[in-house]
Amino acid sequence: MEQINPNDLRRANFKAGTVKDIIEPAKSISNKVSVKAALEKMQARAIDLSPVIDQRGELLGILSKNKMNRNVGGLGHDPKTEPVEAHIETSNAYCFEDQTIAEAEQMMLNAKVGEVPVVTREKLLIGTITIEAIGQKKRSRKRPQPVTSRA
Repeated sequence: MEQINPNDLRRANFKAGTVKDIIEPAKSISNKVSVKAALEKMQARAIDLSPVIDQRGELLGILSKNKMNRNVGGLGHDPKTEPVEAHIETSNAYCFEDQTIAEAEQMMLNAKVGEVPVVTREKLLIGTITIEAIGQKKRSRKRPQPVTSRA
């Protein structure tokens, strides 16, 4: 019989954990608002990027505060009337709630992002995960468990 290294078990448990174990609530923006309304919401939340959803809650993409400021202000458009739909970035990374944490971490590292939206298989937005939350989950798995005696 082969002895099992406890570190291997922790690594296996980490890989088997799913994204829904570390999900955080998403703060999204509707695709029907103006650029001005979106920028105000992002300013109030102190965020630079935000997921955009339709009326069903389906993830359409990501809004970038910097990109909207450049494209709308720089091109002379009126932010009060300009719809956000034209400024949604659709090629952003996201993950599914049933993916493993290890898969999500690798995808985030490959995409060089610190946060991604989490969706159902129907692409309905349910939250976000951050690379920090993944790191915390890893650290909590590495903490030694107290040894109990069987006396």
